[in-house]
Amino acid sequence: MVGMGSIGQGVLPLIFRHIDLAPSQITIVTADGRGRAVAEEYGVTFIEQPLTRENYAAVLSPLLAAGDFLVNLSVEVSSTALIELCQARDVLYLDTCIEPWPGGYTDPSLSYSQRSNYGLRETALAIKRAAPGKATAVITHGANPGIVSYFVKQALLDVARDLGTSTDVPGDRDGWARLARDVGVKTIHIAERDTQVSLTPKRPGEFVNTWSIDGFVSEGCQPAELGWGTHERHFPHDGARHDHGTGASIYLMRPGASTRVRTWTPLAGPIHGFLITHNESISIADYYTLRDAGGSAVYRPTVHYAYHPCDDAVLSVHELGGRNWQQQERQRLMVDEVVSGIDELGVLLLGHARKAYWYGSRLTIDETRALVPHNNATSLQVTIGVLAGMVWAIENPRAGLVEADEIDHRRIFPIMAPYLGNLVGQYGNWSPLDGRGILFPEDIDAEDPWQFKNFRVV
Repeated sequence: MVGMGSIGQGVLPLIFRHIDLAPSQITIVTADGRGRAVAEEYGVTFIEQPLTRENYAAVLSPLLAAGDFLVNLSVEVSSTALIELCQARDVLYLDTCIEPWPGGYTDPSLSYSQRSNYGLRETALAIKRAAPGKATAVITHGANPGIVSYFVKQALLDVARDLGTSTDVPGDRDGWARLARDVGVKTIHIAERDTQVSLTPKRPGEFVNTWSIDGFVSEGCQPAELGWGTHERHFPHDGARHDHGTGASIYLMRPGASTRVRTWTPLAGPIHGFLITHNESISIADYYTLRDAGGSAVYRPTVHYAYHPCDDAVLSVHELGGRNWQQQERQRLMVDEVVSGIDELGVLLLGHARKAYWYGSRLTIDETRALVPHNNATSLQVTIGVLAGMVWAIENPRAGLVEADEIDHRRIFPIMAPYLGNLVGQYGNWSPLDGRGILFPEDIDAEDPWQFKNFRVV
């Protein structure tokens, strides 16, 4: 295991619970001492050694033999470098996001496209094309990206059933895209509201969060990215297209942590979320694209993250922006100190005949603590995604590079469902035009509520 932050600490008890391993079979390589106490609790080897471009192969190669598994839960260690190392040594691999080497997210000498998740994904897809049938590498497989891709499939089946469109489970990618088109889905939000709190309020100069602070700050400073639907008719004034690859997404020339969108979850109701870049915004849009004989996209939904983190994290992001995206001196990860709250994480399918359908997980901190140690509600939604991806890779060891969208959701649900609290599907009579233009005039597209310009907060 590379990295031992909140997700590494939270996934370790799940690995021992569900995979037949002795402590002597696990080695953790990590850049600092975080997680050492948890590693010692489970009796696993803990090596404090930062990985760099220059040393990663020398450090990891002696630890990796054919048939082993490398779980990458680090930051600022190149995912593609580790994937290539693993496939050369016939080693299984999993990560929760595609990480670059340090500076890859924020280096101003790189183009916006190179700093984007789109660019990182295209680099990974090049490995997929070059090495089919190699040792399985499950990429971007935590909560989101990861289990939300399975939520999309279940939500599509639910809406299709309720509309009388279909009850058949599609057998391939083209079938899933046709189902989404036939159901009438125009937009998909990964809509999340985290209400976890502690008794210690955020202090000035401190970043507080319920999951990796380094990870959140890194992706928040990347350009905001979204899968761009074929129904869209108002290209953003600060938007840009990529000049290579699938063309499934666009980016905005501004950080995701300063870009807000309107969204909805059943418990929270209408909220403003951050449009933080995530791989699932691109991979889901790409997976559900239909093309004509000439290769032009004729159907694709708009897909993006709409994230309202815990209240202290919102304050932390506000302060981060005021510091021109220079991270605060102190970090505080809320795990054991959380006293109440829930992470409501799901997918919101919009534009069909029943307007809005949210499907996802409602997981409370009390449920989490009864299920697995060393987790809060947010981290458990990620760590169970890691475990589920590991199980699938072990069962399918020669699949090459794989994203969650390509995996059968019917295999993953039995693994993850016992750890996700209440799995809920709920319709909502909501659109981003509700109550608009009352206090001040607004530039909206009243003819089509599901245009991105209507969701964006300006």
